[in-house]
Amino acid sequence: MLDTGSDGFMLIAAALVFIMTPGLALFYGGLVNRKNAVAMMMQNFFSAGWTTILWVLFGFTLAFGMDVAGVIGNGQYMFLLNITPNTLFPDNTGVISMYTFMIYQLMFAIITPVLMTGAFADRMKFKGFIVFTTLWLFLVYFPFAHWLWGGGFLQQWGVEDFAGGIVVHVSAGFGALAAMFYLGKRLHPKPGNHSIPMVVLGTALLWFGWFGFNAGSALRVDADTNVAFINTMIAAAFASVTWMFWDYAVHKKWSSIGFLTGSIAGLATITPAAGFVSPQAAMLIGILAALISHWVVDFVHKKGWDDALDVWGVHGIGGFTGIILLGIFGSAVVAGANGLIYGGVEFFGKQVAAACLTAVYAFLVTYGIAWITNKITPLRVSEEEEEKGLDESEFLETAYS
Repeated sequence: MLDTGSDGFMLIAAALVFIMTPGLALFYGGLVNRKNAVAMMMQNFFSAGWTTILWVLFGFTLAFGMDVAGVIGNGQYMFLLNITPNTLFPDNTGVISMYTFMIYQLMFAIITPVLMTGAFADRMKFKGFIVFTTLWLFLVYFPFAHWLWGGGFLQQWGVEDFAGGIVVHVSAGFGALAAMFYLGKRLHPKPGNHSIPMVVLGTALLWFGWFGFNAGSALRVDADTNVAFINTMIAAAFASVTWMFWDYAVHKKWSSIGFLTGSIAGLATITPAAGFVSPQAAMLIGILAALISHWVVDFVHKKGWDDALDVWGVHGIGGFTGIILLGIFGSAVVAGANGLIYGGVEFFGKQVAAACLTAVYAFLVTYGIAWITNKITPLRVSEEEEEKGLDESEFLETAYS
């Protein structure tokens, strides 16, 4: 029977997740050079339109249609057929409508591919971006969503991912790494961070929306919702402060960007575990998120890899770490399976295996998608266009006169 309270909450949660996309546009837009601000923000926000079209036509049924061999959903919901306002979502004891579940999951599909844009900032053509994103949704995101949440083989095996450690952050983070390697370094990198106030506002919207991202993934209002909400705040706070103190210890200066980046690392890392661990575990996860992601970001910079906005270190490694930490700190007293510290050796092994498998798949398939896209249409801007800036060369618009 439909629970109007849970259904209403889920619609609000969907709106919260949606606000994360313009939040990400502001976050990334403020970090890049001013001559690429419009292009960066439009790569992000374009997904709100394009991914919605792909989702309602094909994506929802591929992710959540009846399972086919553990790999993909069938075509029963193509074009949103066979769903009415009275259809209940069956996997949640029927307390929310299928329309509500569909629109909530759409918001995840919108933001996931554009997380990658920060890695290849300043150098991807917009036409190429459209083709790349389309292929990536069909070959990476829709399958991942089915594998973990739609009855696919990882879910059948007992792997847990509360709100998207694998489905969102590992997929986008390791995909970003592959796209960055394929495109190569920027020819004329310019100092970024042209508007720290934009980054602050973007982070605020992301942090705010993340409560819908994580708490909403309970798919109803109950104790899991409460725990996920609390753990989201705790992990973000511990991670942001840890990252900022690390920066101060190294540079003897406070860093606003460090605090903001740390909060995102904490949020990404707690995502897969939000409703499955205790608040005490969330504190440790927040600290570990900052320490591990900071180390990886420093490693990338030392290697000279051009992950422009640290997408792999924050999102890819954050989601990967969160999946493994869930395998350690997961507690059946809260929900789900027991982790390693509670004797769940087998569950821990499954989490590690799933994290490694999906990371490798996301990297290899995304690299292949970039290669295919480049055969269809040039993926990288020319040296002249890169020097001029994507705002002018791609959009004939600029953020500032």
